[in-house]
Amino acid sequence: MKDIAVEFRNISVQFPGVLANDDVSMTIKKGEIFALVGENGAGKTTLMKVLYGMHHPSAGHVEIFGKHVEKYDPSYAIGCGVGMVHQHFMLVPSFTVAQNIVLSKEPKKFGIFYDQKKAIEITKELIKTYGLEVDPNARIDQISVGAQQRVEILKTLYRGADILILDEPTAVLTPNEANELFAILRKIVAERGITVIIITHKLNEVMEVSDRVGVMRSGRLIGIRNTADVSPRILASMMIGRDVLLSDVERNTELGEMYIEVSNLRVKDDRGIEALRGVSFNVRSGEILGVAGVDGNGQSELAEAITGMREIADGTVTICGKKINGLTPGQVRELGLSHIPEDRMSTGVSAESSITDNLIAGKQKRKEFSSGGFVRKVSSVTRYAEKIFKEFDIRAADVSTEVKSLSGGNIQKTVVAREFSFEKSKVFIVCQPTRGVDIGAIEYIHSLIIKKRDEGCAILLISADLDELMRISDRMITIFEGRITGEFVTVSAKASEVGLHMTKATEHEVSDVE
Repeated sequence: MKDIAVEFRNISVQFPGVLANDDVSMTIKKGEIFALVGENGAGKTTLMKVLYGMHHPSAGHVEIFGKHVEKYDPSYAIGCGVGMVHQHFMLVPSFTVAQNIVLSKEPKKFGIFYDQKKAIEITKELIKTYGLEVDPNARIDQISVGAQQRVEILKTLYRGADILILDEPTAVLTPNEANELFAILRKIVAERGITVIIITHKLNEVMEVSDRVGVMRSGRLIGIRNTADVSPRILASMMIGRDVLLSDVERNTELGEMYIEVSNLRVKDDRGIEALRGVSFNVRSGEILGVAGVDGNGQSELAEAITGMREIADGTVTICGKKINGLTPGQVRELGLSHIPEDRMSTGVSAESSITDNLIAGKQKRKEFSSGGFVRKVSSVTRYAEKIFKEFDIRAADVSTEVKSLSGGNIQKTVVAREFSFEKSKVFIVCQPTRGVDIGAIEYIHSLIIKKRDEGCAILLISADLDELMRISDRMITIFEGRITGEFVTVSAKASEVGLHMTKATEHEVSDVE
């Protein structure tokens, strides 16, 4: 049919011990925004990786614009007009934005030499055309996660994609940035007639931006609906087979002693520029303090300074009464601190290692797991890992599975499971805990955070999701350009007011918000 961009015919994908896709048939139309939803491990990303040529189907085949796919590899897919922006970025950290965008399709001087000036011109033109702001000359390892996401999208558009696959595209974006992205997607769909496929867990985004939505569960396609004909509740029920209600969170009024004290903290970023400029706050036992801010305003450096991962230039950080200035991350952890980092792949897990090895990291020298701290007691380690694996509902064949083969949400569950299993931890530094996870997992992770709070722990929650902060934080602070710009008691705070403080609004501007 002329109006069909992609057709999946009876696609199955079998991995060792896991049937990731089970006889999936689906059509996606030209010029539509199609959302694909489902729990972590439902098979959404696997199916899209078949389209992008990263996985070969065990059965069935794919047609792109009516043409039978003959070869499953990314080069062939790109040649057919398919582009994919992955949940975990595929950029060269030491290259500039412009170098990454033109990589493998570089402009040449005299047909031989790399033309840097032309690459920058191309990048500026793409930025102007699509409205995705980023500095063409900045190095990837020196820009925010949100800016890296924009580079990935620009890189794919530069290659002339007619079918654009976006895997969790707003996981690193603020609400305003997400709205801007949606406007850009609508524009390029309307002006270029391209097809956009969004893999997402955020049902409000599905309702806002998509024309149709496909729901997957346990590797199978449950159904496809016109977005106008469904509600978030209907989609959630289709996704997980039961009703999910993110109920209101009861606030804790019984606070204990001061567990986190930050005073006049100053920290430099990787470029030597001051990222935190005199930050002060505290968190008590039995309290969740949320940190709200547009990505790249010092949140990452704050978490790293508190956990001992980044040098403190000035000021002090005290954990459970102990000043941590100059301590190593291991020494800080010994004070009773657990840390869920924002980038689960680079600092949260060892991707090449098994689930077991990741779950016992930091505990491997315990007497029940080793003899003399060196000889591993395999049976004890396995029993412990299997217990945590089951308790935290990590979905994989078994605990010997390499973490790199898990879905993004199950990698996050592995990190959360490890950090929340340190029995002596009194302080939790929790960064982007539900980035890229499904609605069922969000409900579960939130319940774990609240349980720790109710047990008397102090929790610093850093999140780009303002709805998340408003839901489970007891208090919130806003941060902009390395400074605290506002403090709020969450139950009486307005999202609009918090949002303005996130962008350093003046007192007058804030008072004008209804």
